[in-house]
Amino acid sequence: MDSAYPPRLAREYRLADGRTVRMRPIRPDDGALERDFIDALSGESRYQRFHKWVRAPSDKLIHMLTDIDHDKQVAWVCTTLAGEREMLVGESRYACNPDGASCEFGVMIADDWRKTGVAGILMQTLLETARERGLANMEGLVLRSNTKMLRFVRGLGFEILPVPEDIKTVRVVKKL
Repeated sequence: MDSAYPPRLAREYRLADGRTVRMRPIRPDDGALERDFIDALSGESRYQRFHKWVRAPSDKLIHMLTDIDHDKQVAWVCTTLAGEREMLVGESRYACNPDGASCEFGVMIADDWRKTGVAGILMQTLLETARERGLANMEGLVLRSNTKMLRFVRGLGFEILPVPEDIKTVRVVKKL
């Protein structure tokens, strides 16, 4: 999956509210979309995703998020059209851990696109991709205060485990 990913990987979905979104792999040329997406997130949303205060994404962060090693990482984006312009409304991604059997995931949804089904679509696709690639476990760190995310991953079958060295976060784990 490079910037010329096979068209079969892009999928369209109609959400319960009638809006249509397109899900596809992220591309290296998505830097401007990614920057606009992160810039539009509330400070709290950025904090919950990155576990630190991120005011404006650096060029290095944008490059890291869009120019990925598809052997070790997967990133799906969900877009919609705002007039004639493509707009990113959500993303899910994982990076393989050094053990080669597990991966660490992240998901981020635009503030005004929460509770639309976008997160579920992205996470189900991410889980399917990890299974297809033979990974045994998916895990992630979630802030204890992010109760909506914890409820969401619990609904997907993730187990919630303490992180003894960090009382602010929990580890969520799902056997694939």
